[in-house]
Formats: sequence, C-alpha cells, structure tokens
Amino acid sequence: MNTSEIKSLFDKYVMSNYTRLPLAIVRGKGNWVWDAEGKKYLDLFPGWGVAGLGHCHPKIVEAVKRQAEKLIHVANNFYIEEQGLFAEKLSTKASGQKCFFANSGAEANEGAIKLARLHCQPRYKIVTLMHSFHGRSFAAITATGQPHYQKGFAPLVPGFSYAEINDFASVEKLVDDETCAVMLEPVQGEGGVYPCEKTFLQKLREMCDRKKMLLIFDEVQTSPCRLGEWFGYQHFGVTPDILTSAKSIAGGMPLGVIMALPEVAASLKPGTHASTFGGNSIGCAAGVAAFEAMEEEDMLGNIRKQGALIDQRMAEIRGKVGGIAQIRRVGFMLGVELEFPGAAVVDDCRENGLLINCTHEKVLRMLPAFNTTADEFNQGFAILTQALKRCRETAGVK
Repeated sequence: MNTSEIKSLFDKYVMSNYTRLPLAIVRGKGNWVWDAEGKKYLDLFPGWGVAGLGHCHPKIVEAVKRQAEKLIHVANNFYIEEQGLFAEKLSTKASGQKCFFANSGAEANEGAIKLARLHCQPRYKIVTLMHSFHGRSFAAITATGQPHYQKGFAPLVPGFSYAEINDFASVEKLVDDETCAVMLEPVQGEGGVYPCEKTFLQKLREMCDRKKMLLIFDEVQTSPCRLGEWFGYQHFGVTPDILTSAKSIAGGMPLGVIMALPEVAASLKPGTHASTFGGNSIGCAAGVAAFEAMEEEDMLGNIRKQGALIDQRMAEIRGKVGGIAQIRRVGFMLGVELEFPGAAVVDDCRENGLLINCTHEKVLRMLPAFNTTADEFNQGFAILTQALKRCRETAGVK
C-alpha cells in the first residue's frame, strides 16, 4: 500500500486524536526507516525515544521470536520466569529496588502515584513541577504541569500542586502535613529538555527524608542509558524512593516499570494494584535482551563519547546559522531552542531525509538511539544545518 491508501484507512476507521505527519513508515533497521514509497530517513527521534537500540535490533527480534514460540502470555498470579529475570537485571543495575511491571510510562506513573498514597496514607497530596509531562491517564495529566493537557477533562484528580523547576523554595511552600510526595522528571523532556540541578534534587531528597515524604523520579525518558548512566538518577547522584521507566526499556516492545526501594514496595500488597499485560513473557524477554545488548555493545560508552561530538557540531551550527537561542544537552537528550518557530525546520528536515521533533513551538528535540554513530550524527547535522539556514531566512531572523 502507498501512503495515500494507508491514509484513507485512517480517515475512515481510526480516531483523529493525533496530528499525523504526511508519512507512512513501513520498515526500520538500525537508525534508519523507510516510508511506503521507499524513501529512506535517518531517525534521530525514533518512536519518541522508544527505539533506544535503533529499529529492529537483531537481539530484540531474536528474543521476541524465540519467546513467541515458547509462551506469549500467562496471568500474573503465576510465576513468570522472564519477569523475574528482567526484574533482577533492573534491580542490580540500580540500587536494589523491587519492580512492578506495567505497559507504558503513563501506567507506571499512575501506579507510582497510587503506591505513594498507599505508603503514606492518610497523606495524599503530591507536588510536581510546571512544564512537566507524566502521561495521558487521569492522575498523570493531573500531575502534568501544563494546563493545555488538562483542558476539557475537569474535574481532575485532587491533591496536586505545581512548583518551578530548580526553585526549591517554590516546592517547599507547597508542602504541608497532607503532602506524601514530590514527583518530577530529572530532565524535563516534552517540556523542552530542561535538566534539574543537582543541588535542587539534593535539597528535595533532604526535605523528603526529614518530612518522611517520598521522592518520585519519572524516568520514562531518562532511563535506561539515555543520560550516560543506567538510570538517570545515577547521573545526578540522588536516589529516589520510587522511579518509573518505560519507552526504550524493552527495545521497542511495550513495557513500563515501577521500581521502589524495598521498604516502600512492601506497601503494594495483593489486591492494591495490577496490570493484565504488564510484565508479560514477550515484553520481559525483550527487556532482558535489550539490557544485554546495551552491555555487549557498550552503549553507555557510546553515549558519553558521542556527547562531545554533539556539543562540537551544535556549537559549529550555532555559529554558522544563527537564530539559535540556547542548546541544552544531557547524554542523548538534545534540545535546540530557536529564535523562530521550529515546525518548518522539522518539515524541511523530513523532506530531506531526517526525522526530528519540535516541542513548545521553538525547541527542536532529538532522542537518538544509544548506538548512533559519529557518521550518522554528522549526516543528520548536515541536513539540520541546511534546514535551519532556509527556515531562518524565511522567518526573517538575522
């Protein structure tokens, strides 16, 4: 089928809640994808960060094939070997946390909110941050500090308030005797790639300890690997009581996880929470394979190494092109804030074989796969440079 034929199916049968690009991706390999007409694209925003190992990594493909022939799904009231093995892998890379498996980042965040309230009952209030993004389920959009995601869904879940990133005083003044947790992204992704400061996180950790509250890190985007450490909190040296992860955790398979320190995890007793598909055999087999691939191919080392290249090339582009207000990078999370709207830059890049994203109107965002090579970055940045030149001139920015 060509793109037009695929689009006609969507127009007739699929709800129109996404603003879809005029592109039908039908095949992927490594950091490249092909559309229905056979055009090839370098993907530096693969699956909104899901394809952290690139598209169709052979180790993931083999694990899924092998597991599908053995066992696809069994209920969670049985012991599932692959789930136990993946939980062990995650826990040993972190700080000994125990795991609950879900299907997505939003579902993991929803469960983390429930766990925090259970553990700290009757306290129920949670402080989150402005410009955060925690997902599309009801508690998750309430936790999200961006009013436009909440529009039309009132009344929202009670008990949430919003502070400013890296402003400890703004958090502290919202905390009262009914507050059970502070929840945040170590690096705000959808919010424009804004990292938390280490001192800010340290102060939150000290306050939560002192007031017997929980510190929750939403690491749906920042783990695994993306910041150059297995988990984002390790980059900052501040350990949360609960963390959530999803996106690239299983090499492209749908999987999310809540990880909590044992004394907190103990509050999630039988009957308090569940997920029918969460932690199924195929997803967890893919997760084990994904972590093995990250280890064997030293993707952490590649992220650290290529980070210097990204900084160098982006500084060169900024000097050549102009119109770039700020560049923000932590590991393989890159935000390029422009002085003009970025949608046209994304379109220009796509027309010339490069896939990136724009958030908050003016921030170009890239979440490249962990094994992206120097040559691939150079190819992508060459396309980006020309797109920025053309769009800056069209926008009339000097």
